[in-house]
Amino acid sequence: MKYKIGEFVRFVDERREGYITTIFNDELIGVTGDDDFEIPVPANKVTYVHGHSNENNKENKAASVSSPHLFNSKGIHIAAISDPRQGSLLNFHLVNETSYQLMITLISKKNEEEQGQFAGMVNPSSAVKIHTGSLPDINQWPQLQLTILYFTTLTKKHPEPLIIKLNYKAKDFAGSKRKTPVLNQDGWIQRLDEDDIIIDPVKLKESFFKPKEEMKAIEKPLSEIDLHIEKLREDYKSLSKTEILKIQLDQFKKALDAAIVHKRPSIIFIHGIGNGVLRMEIHKALGRNAHVKTFMDARKEKFGYGATEAILK
Repeated sequence: MKYKIGEFVRFVDERREGYITTIFNDELIGVTGDDDFEIPVPANKVTYVHGHSNENNKENKAASVSSPHLFNSKGIHIAAISDPRQGSLLNFHLVNETSYQLMITLISKKNEEEQGQFAGMVNPSSAVKIHTGSLPDINQWPQLQLTILYFTTLTKKHPEPLIIKLNYKAKDFAGSKRKTPVLNQDGWIQRLDEDDIIIDPVKLKESFFKPKEEMKAIEKPLSEIDLHIEKLREDYKSLSKTEILKIQLDQFKKALDAAIVHKRPSIIFIHGIGNGVLRMEIHKALGRNAHVKTFMDARKEKFGYGATEAILK
């Protein structure tokens, strides 16, 4: 199969063109046109459109070469960006801000069947388009499994491979967009290489058995913690987005730690919907915390998707 997901093609026998959104097999592909309908078509009945065939390659070339004296070991994202020619399509880019060269594969899984969607390299400080999906068909999207291996010729420790499973829902694209690193385009961004939370069992044990006078210093949190910045700081209008997110996450961590120390059965964090970044960071932290049994959207009839309840062990 010479074609790839997301490539722009034109039908040979009729005046029609669009983007490849599905590869059924070596002979049959699905092409989505301006009407947002996907049409199955034999692969030998389409051709590249002049002026588009090399466009993605130009876009995905490395923006710069990292200096060995400034080696970046973190910064891998997946960015969903609306197609400029057809807004109902989302182009997914693997964005590499690190100084490593990344070797990646993308496999789709649906009904126990697997199909390779992309395999290739992503140079340091560059991005590559790895997948395209039609938003109207999001409920039929397969699970995507992304495998990432690190490589550098420098004398550096190579991190363990990343294996990420992606299950997208419509709510994942309900928030506002952010500027995508490297590509400098607005899109929905997900960080893939967050630092793991390291829990010190000795310090944690000490926190449970402190004298009563010290325990008073850790106030018992409310059952619901409102993380809206206007509830936390009076000067919130003068703060940057980065400062706001840090303040909110600090308050979240403080409240979660207090809930664990005071052995609360659960706690609700009201984060709102916004651009979805705070909700995503909270879910990542809860998912890695050994004292959290599970977490879920809290009381949708009251908060919608604007709050998360953590059930503690």
